[in-house]
Amino acid sequence: MIQSMTGFGKHVVQLPSKKITIEIKSLNSKNIDINARIPQAYRDKELELRKTISDALMRGKIDFTLTIDITGEETTTQINAGVVKKYMQQLKAIAPGDDVKLLEIALRMPDTLKTDTDDIDIEEFKSIKRALTEALAAINKFRTQEGKMLEEDFLNRSSALSNLLDQVEKMDENRLGTIRERLEKAVADLKVELDKNRFEQELIYYLEKYDITEEKVRLANHLDYFDKTLKSRDSNGKKLGFISQEIGREINTIGSKANYAPMQQLVVQMKDELEKIKEQMLNVL
Repeated sequence: MIQSMTGFGKHVVQLPSKKITIEIKSLNSKNIDINARIPQAYRDKELELRKTISDALMRGKIDFTLTIDITGEETTTQINAGVVKKYMQQLKAIAPGDDVKLLEIALRMPDTLKTDTDDIDIEEFKSIKRALTEALAAINKFRTQEGKMLEEDFLNRSSALSNLLDQVEKMDENRLGTIRERLEKAVADLKVELDKNRFEQELIYYLEKYDITEEKVRLANHLDYFDKTLKSRDSNGKKLGFISQEIGREINTIGSKANYAPMQQLVVQMKDELEKIKEQMLNVL
């Protein structure tokens, strides 16, 4: 079953004094590309979190956001009282004024706030990892649902291509005969003497160049393989993309060999269906 690379997952964990929120968004990309936004205090755990995400999502442009909101009395930021007092003394020496006003100015100066950089609590990080696991489960569920819709669309378009190939098969029964009649008439209109045996040999050689039997067989096989790959257990957008390229190659060859306007019209319709498949294939994991 295929999966889309588009998805969204979110999970919130409430601790006694903190609320942990994890959000993950993904879009299509050839490889895994993770953009992480996490608080500075948790940066030393970034590589571990990135590995968990890449193992679960494999491909896609990923936006990962970890937000920590303090909901209790705990805080990691404190006023550096000694620095503030020193600033106030210097300000008074320059221009004596109201202490409250001086305090407001001093608090805007560098190094007046200090942040504790203690190691992350083990239990807290376990909560973060559990929240990440839940968010990844949510985004994979989203991707699977999107994948089901893509799969249905691909199967419909693959079926349309098979129907068009059936029409090509029926049309091909009389195509070479029509081309032969057209060539014989063109030669007859020249009103010149020809070696009939040599003309017949050249005609057969010419018609063989327009034979599309092999292309029809290969195209049918590619379409069958495409459907089987769609229904396989694993999502493999790259493999489906390669099969689509092979399908396109056979359609193009049929078009170049057709030399018959009604068949070329069918080829145009086939190309249109395949182009829609290729557009959507960019979003398959």
